[in-house]
Amino acid sequence: MRILVADDHDLVREMIAELLIRETGCEVVMASTLDEVLQGLRDAEAFDLILLDYSMPGMHELEGLTQVIEANGGRPVALISGVASKAIAEKALAAGAAGFLPKTVKAKSMVHAVNFMASGEIFVPVSFMTAEEEGSEAVRRRNLTARELEVLSGLYAGQSNKEIGLQLDLREVTVKLHVKTLSRKLGARNRTHAAMIAKNIGLLL
Repeated sequence: MRILVADDHDLVREMIAELLIRETGCEVVMASTLDEVLQGLRDAEAFDLILLDYSMPGMHELEGLTQVIEANGGRPVALISGVASKAIAEKALAAGAAGFLPKTVKAKSMVHAVNFMASGEIFVPVSFMTAEEEGSEAVRRRNLTARELEVLSGLYAGQSNKEIGLQLDLREVTVKLHVKTLSRKLGARNRTHAAMIAKNIGLLL
């Protein structure tokens, strides 16, 4: 089975790819922009499944999804996202997506979903589609301070707490406290997820 994982966040992309390789033994190709995805499809055969980040460069919301579905010869293309709403998921399915995967989905569920979609089935978590939504504007209003935004930029750049501290002239323990506060305010499960959410809702320019 050949899978293409497309996401502009290096850590997220590599974590998903590593999980799929370890758990399914499949071949995984990675891309970080829509152009890279389309180029990969021109250079090689269609993939058994493509996981496409809703917010990565070139997507223009669901226009990119439609292009990739066509370029992949009708084989399954699913949308993944950290913050896309239930309405976006519904539109993606209506546009022909093989499914929708929140990036918060547990590892075991992601592997199950990938196998399910690669076999030609449609997958979307029932819990996600029935949950009460909280719009991105609500997330924006979570009172992040200027210092927290600086720390958040460091997280997105993949810096360690020590590196962020040196850059901002802060003690490492202070940076650690900021990271904990950021995760709570953004509803993130870890530092990588916090950076991903911030990028997707426009907190990082």
